[in-house]
Amino acid sequence: MWRTRAAAACVICRSLANSSCGIKRKSPLQNLHLVSRSIHHPYYPSAKFQRPPLRISIQQLSSLNRLPLHKTKLLNVKHGYQSHRNFWLARLASRLLRVRYLILGSAVGGGYTAKKTYEQWKDMIPDLEDYKWIVPDFIWELDELVDIEKLLKALPDADDLAKLMPDFEKIGESLASLKGFLSPGSPGETAFRATDQGYDNDKQFKKVSDKEKIDQLQEELLRTQLKYQRMLERLEKENKELRKLVLQRDDKGIHQRKLKKSLIDMYSEVLDILSDYDASYNTQDHLPRVVVVGDQSAGKTSVLEMIAQARIFPRGSGEMMTRSPVKVTLSEGPHHVALFKDSSREFDLTKEEDLAALRNEIEIRMRNSVKEGCTVSTETISLSVKGPGLQRMVLVDLPGVISTVTSGMAPDTKETIFSISKAYMQNPNAIILCIQDGSVDAERSIVTDLVSQMDPQGKRTIFVLTKVDLAEKNVASPNRIQQIIEGKLFPMKALGYFAVVTGKGNSSESIESIKEYEEEFFQNSKLLKTSMLKAHQVTTKNLSLAVSDCFWKMVRESVEQQADAFKATRFNLETEWKNNYPRLRELDRNELFEKAKNEILDEVISLTQVTPKHWEEMLEKTLWERVSTHVIENIYLPAAQTANSGTFNTTVDIKLKQWTDKQLPNKAVEVAWETLQEEFSRFMTEKKGKEHDDIFDKLKQAVKEETIKRHKWNERAEDSLRVIQHNALEDRSISDKQQWDAAIHFMEETLQSRLKDTESVIEDMVGPDWKKRWLHWVGRTKEQNIRNETKNELEKLIKCNEDHPAYLANDEVTTVRKNLEARGVAVDPCLIKDTWHQIYRRYFLKSALSHCNLCRRGFYYYQRHFVDSELECNDIVLFWRIQRMLAITANTLRQQLTNTEVRRLEKNVKEVLEDFAEDNEKKVMLLTGKRVQLAEDLKKVREIQEKLEAFIEALHQEK
Repeated sequence: MWRTRAAAACVICRSLANSSCGIKRKSPLQNLHLVSRSIHHPYYPSAKFQRPPLRISIQQLSSLNRLPLHKTKLLNVKHGYQSHRNFWLARLASRLLRVRYLILGSAVGGGYTAKKTYEQWKDMIPDLEDYKWIVPDFIWELDELVDIEKLLKALPDADDLAKLMPDFEKIGESLASLKGFLSPGSPGETAFRATDQGYDNDKQFKKVSDKEKIDQLQEELLRTQLKYQRMLERLEKENKELRKLVLQRDDKGIHQRKLKKSLIDMYSEVLDILSDYDASYNTQDHLPRVVVVGDQSAGKTSVLEMIAQARIFPRGSGEMMTRSPVKVTLSEGPHHVALFKDSSREFDLTKEEDLAALRNEIEIRMRNSVKEGCTVSTETISLSVKGPGLQRMVLVDLPGVISTVTSGMAPDTKETIFSISKAYMQNPNAIILCIQDGSVDAERSIVTDLVSQMDPQGKRTIFVLTKVDLAEKNVASPNRIQQIIEGKLFPMKALGYFAVVTGKGNSSESIESIKEYEEEFFQNSKLLKTSMLKAHQVTTKNLSLAVSDCFWKMVRESVEQQADAFKATRFNLETEWKNNYPRLRELDRNELFEKAKNEILDEVISLTQVTPKHWEEMLEKTLWERVSTHVIENIYLPAAQTANSGTFNTTVDIKLKQWTDKQLPNKAVEVAWETLQEEFSRFMTEKKGKEHDDIFDKLKQAVKEETIKRHKWNERAEDSLRVIQHNALEDRSISDKQQWDAAIHFMEETLQSRLKDTESVIEDMVGPDWKKRWLHWVGRTKEQNIRNETKNELEKLIKCNEDHPAYLANDEVTTVRKNLEARGVAVDPCLIKDTWHQIYRRYFLKSALSHCNLCRRGFYYYQRHFVDSELECNDIVLFWRIQRMLAITANTLRQQLTNTEVRRLEKNVKEVLEDFAEDNEKKVMLLTGKRVQLAEDLKKVREIQEKLEAFIEALHQEK
């Protein structure tokens, strides 16, 4: 009897197991949280309805692996007549079986779950290949001693563990059915109750519309997605902290190995060198970087700041702020800092003071780069931003494209911006980040047409729609935003389309607050709920990841080709140099400047080797040439017109005193400075034979002119010189005959020189004499004939009165004019006076020379103060005083030159050379020629090739 009942129970179990047909369905939400699986559990009556799958393509950009979901089986029980008898042994067996399966399932399931969790966490751990130096070297040698691969192979695979795991759903269905039949009460009643309950649930679900089901699934999908997104952000934050600690240890110098330069820094250096090498972008634009273009005020700078995670750019309301290209190199580092290429100052981006200083510095650099009469500049500002978690890439922010030139802008501003944008975008390897303002009508966009011209197929363009929050609020038809994102509203094509929110329009917002606002907006946005936007198309975080991946993909595809091109260029340049300059070293512009600098400094030192005698002779000669006219015209000639020696000496003393107080010291300093300039110029321009290199001539000339412009004589020199000159002119004592003869010789030379000049002036006035007219076949002009007749008449007047004063009286002028008119010569009184001045001057100089000859033997009378003698030689004493003053002044100026001014001049030369060394434009202008350009190109190409090869090697090592 017992066996019969037991057999009946087994038959019932087998019939249940065979007849239970589960309905297999695949959940559309592959990433659902475990809690959300409860809606698919077989014990819930609602699970019998197969819900339509939701066609939403959600691509979660996460480093986490997707958790696989088990296929759920819904229980479909066939109800029929069942026995009313109870079997206590069967109930006991069922309970024992349940405990056994629970224990076995828990053990196997726990092992499988632990294995799966281990694999997930292993995938989430960041790649620490770059930080192998932290682990001691002997750890890495364990691979040779222990076969890790063999141990790993010995562990069971995830699939093998899954095979060992029983089908818990099937077991659950069987146990539930068995429990229902073995429990107290009528089994048929239980079956009917389950049937009635399922029927009621059918009714309830029929009342629910399909739309509500879809909404519920979408909400759960979004919650799941946001949950994993937050989990991803938390893990990334932990990873960022760990990497920050590692890099901080490196800063403190804990390890002894030197950390290699990062890939992005190496690549940025190559771009900087290329920018200096080729300002027209013909060569530089063959290497990839991200070019950020867009209409003015479209949000280009805001997108860039979100990627850099700092408000680093100057801002303005509707005003053009980006006036020149800004190259931003993003790289990872322990601290969030920014620094310029040509500066060592680091700006701490976590401090508002440094952020304000950085924005101000960028604005100053932009304005300084803009030339006068222009609005924008082609000069690139290079900025590097480092911080934890930043994506490695190089971006270039360009001035916003405008449609109209407003007041205050240069007329060619629009064309200049277009040319700059085209110059960067025409690079076939440049990634174009096209920024479009979502809050304005798409038809007003200018940049989309420009981008479609430069990249018609959209193979390297990423489209970004900004201000999506305003677009959703203002646009009447949300489908229009979807058309923009899908690229159906523009003729341009793109690799990807993104939608971002970069704040509420308040410039004081922080990056963190903008991130929170962006996440909150997309969480509640209808654009995401209605599947107009996909999850991977929103937020600047996803945009940054996509742009970085695209950037490095382009770099890997093009960098080796560019390295080969530079290798060929280097070979051509080296061949050209060997053929044209086989005996010269390859000196670039900076090296040539250093060589010229040493030569110039050597030539300045040569000034100290000039002998004192040479200085004094030059100074004395030049000073007399400068003051001789004043001495003759304003001192000697007026004094010579006096009646006696006492009046002569008084007049001379007064005029010498006035001259010394007002003019003489200043003239002497001017003469000394001009003499120093002449000697300096002579040394600078003098050729050194075969060693002379004419490539330095322009530089030396510029250094000479700039030094002379800057150098000023010591102001106190005039005061001391005035006293010395006054004392020298006060001395009238001639000690010996030799000094007397020297004074006479000095006076004769001066008077003969003046007489020669006067004869030349008279000849120009009256024309050639009869010999020149016959020999050279030249004649006199009408004016010259008039002056010749006037000269003859005035010479008759002097012959009649040899003691005639220096000036003609009015009656004498009238007499001469009437005499000339009687001979048919009409003459003006002014012409008579001008002619008389030169005629009398010649007569006076000849008389003075005759007097010099008489005074050659007058030294004896001078010693006796010309007592009992009709001979007076006061003019000889005057010229002796002048000559002695010149000698003393020359000696004083020579001492100032050698002791002070030459050293000050050398200091000025060094300052000028230092200023020129810092001014690259000046060096380019002064050191020119084919030889310089060829050496410059050769150096740059070599440097670029070497850095590219080092970058490629590091790139392969990382890969």
